[in-house]
Amino acid sequence: MDPADFFAAHLGRNPVLGIFRGFDPQQTVDMCVRAWDFGVELVEIPVQTPDAMPSLRAAVAAAAERGKSVGAGTVTTVDQLLAVREIGAEFTVAPGLRPEVVQESHRLGLPHLPGVATATEIASALALGNTWLKAFPARQLGAGWIAAQLAPFPSVRFVATGGVDAGNAADFLAAGCRGVAVGSALADPDALAALKAATAG
Repeated sequence: MDPADFFAAHLGRNPVLGIFRGFDPQQTVDMCVRAWDFGVELVEIPVQTPDAMPSLRAAVAAAAERGKSVGAGTVTTVDQLLAVREIGAEFTVAPGLRPEVVQESHRLGLPHLPGVATATEIASALALGNTWLKAFPARQLGAGWIAAQLAPFPSVRFVATGGVDAGNAADFLAAGCRGVAVGSALADPDALAALKAATAG
């Protein structure tokens, strides 16, 4: 599927992307189920080290039983891209912009969300055909950065990632983000209620 269509379809229904890093396979599945029960459409399992692959595999299996989509995060090389695709990841996310990874993801038809933090990186991503981009690290960039970059790049669809929680999610969405990536808030009932309020509408 075209990356723009994929992310628009899923994050259009619920703008929260769940990220579950560093959990064992059972804990990962438990977190995914909690997110899916909340209405989250997309869940990302970072695979920055090989020992995270079993957790991704468990999440993919659990998602298949529920008709959900699981992606792999921190995908920075073509080898990683191929490995997570073999496991069954339906999309990939990266902290930065690697042209060879973007190009291979396009060739494979695997939606990829590359990270950007500068206008130059945004322009490069657009030139490679990606309009959905991960604004990272979002807390340090700030909601004002999102609004400022959307002025010269109105076609970009940002997903704020890094330090986003129930307390600032609404600010990023109000600034123009189409999605927010959240981790620990999805495990805290109080934060979950606040996040639901922040992302409503």
